[in-house]
Amino acid sequence: MKLAILSRSPRAYSTQRLRAAALDRGHEVKVLNTLRFAIDLSDDEPDLQYRGKQLSHYDAVLPRIGSSITYFGTAVVRQFEQMDVYTPNTSYGIANSRDKLRATQILSRHNIEMPATTFVRDRKDVIAAIERVGGAPVVIKLLEGTQGIGVILAPTIKVAEAIIETLQSTRQNVLIQRFVKESKGRDIRALVVGDRVVAAMRRTAQGDEFRSNVHRGGTVERVELDEAYEEAAVRSAQIMGLRVAGVDMLEGRRGPLVMEVNSSPGLQGIEEATKLDVAGAIIDYVDNQVAFPEIDVRQRLTVSTGYGVAEIVVQAASDLVGTTLDDSGLRERDITTLTVHRGTRVIPNPRGSLELEAGDRLLCFGKLEEMRSMIPTRRQRRTRVKRLTNKAIQEAAGDDSPRPPSRTEPDGPSS
Repeated sequence: MKLAILSRSPRAYSTQRLRAAALDRGHEVKVLNTLRFAIDLSDDEPDLQYRGKQLSHYDAVLPRIGSSITYFGTAVVRQFEQMDVYTPNTSYGIANSRDKLRATQILSRHNIEMPATTFVRDRKDVIAAIERVGGAPVVIKLLEGTQGIGVILAPTIKVAEAIIETLQSTRQNVLIQRFVKESKGRDIRALVVGDRVVAAMRRTAQGDEFRSNVHRGGTVERVELDEAYEEAAVRSAQIMGLRVAGVDMLEGRRGPLVMEVNSSPGLQGIEEATKLDVAGAIIDYVDNQVAFPEIDVRQRLTVSTGYGVAEIVVQAASDLVGTTLDDSGLRERDITTLTVHRGTRVIPNPRGSLELEAGDRLLCFGKLEEMRSMIPTRRQRRTRVKRLTNKAIQEAAGDDSPRPPSRTEPDGPSS
């Protein structure tokens, strides 16, 4: 295949290893500076220019987008997607993983266990927020920090208030997160490629440092993950729309707690700790997937008038409980079930013999009118627009002086 690696650091360890692994396998590979692209939307087909010239055809692109150029970098990746060039990490996934709040919101929707987290803007809400996550000490995180930068441990509520006030005064948004004491300055980095963890290491902080990042001086060692940790890592990466990701987890008392999903994980630390060819595993995965470029399924399926995508939840009192998909009557109503979500389990392309259970979430494609009738209507309060009185207008304008009532209120002096 012909592969492009998007990187502003061609001499970096990760870029060099990916390039060498691709060349060793007989692929044609080029490292392209992300900032030298121009997005061309002037012709009938989406296109890209590189260094002022039309970009040649590539089978796949492997993004290594730095946090400082997330907006432009994801725009370039998005353009490759529009050109049907395969990428293991979608522009959507990269953008989501960079925003810690957005990533936490997405993962929590899918029942991924994480340290208790809250987000507030008003100083008056800080104490209540700290109490909601379990009280001090708490971890304060910048939404877009990397390599442990912008992660602060506040030992007391007063210190936390001062830190948050200082950061917000510089227009920084921060998360407040429970400090997981049992992790003892350790975490696990799992390198996910496709649907499996290809390598994992435990990182341990040095001295009084609570951050275990290698860039902060942390030490690393190879670790074999049990099923719960591997499943949490793979599901987190897939939920975020990433097929190559570094998933950081804390070792909580009840199991893994996902902290972060990194879309451009460094390879040096994990290859040195595990002695495994992680770069080669990434290249092999990309090579096997080039025939399946990323497709915006909802966009493609909703171009037909009257048809769309919807999620139907099987309620406990529904007649669907206990019936099979074949007997559910969905196909007769021109509704196709694409996947069934049952708890944390996903059943793709389910068979007609699958028996439906209460709580199942069916991702369906079909006639919108038919599916609308199967989705419980939300009770809405009927509102009536009342006539606004002159007194209310005067009070809102700060004019309390009495004025004679009139049927019309001209905007300006009449001529």
